[in-house]
Amino acid sequence: MTTDIPNDKKARLLASLAMHTGSESVFLHWTKRLVYTEGVQDLAEQGGAYWLIDLIASWTLEPRVQNEEFVVWKLTAKPDHTALAVAEDGNGNELARQEIEYSDFLLEEISLYLTDNTLLLPSEY
Repeated sequence: MTTDIPNDKKARLLASLAMHTGSESVFLHWTKRLVYTEGVQDLAEQGGAYWLIDLIASWTLEPRVQNEEFVVWKLTAKPDHTALAVAEDGNGNELARQEIEYSDFLLEEISLYLTDNTLLLPSEY
């Protein structure tokens, strides 16, 4: 991943995300297409990744994503500041793929689950 991101900021984000094992409240995305949990809110706020929620929300209009009850979104950040977002059905079948031309995402990768129009961390599932 990128070498210009302080390791302590990355470590704080990972520690914070590890604390999320459930969610008492959800946040309505501005498109009103999905809600997201406190863990995803934490990821967006601390990791500067509101754009990731927007990306996932935009794909909910695509029938091959929309028709799935459970979708795993995996974001992989590359050392050259590009990234790749891939949606799968949970059984390894790819539903969507989007190249991201520039990303300063803190982590090398993250997976999020989308089920019942709720976006959550795997630990919150």
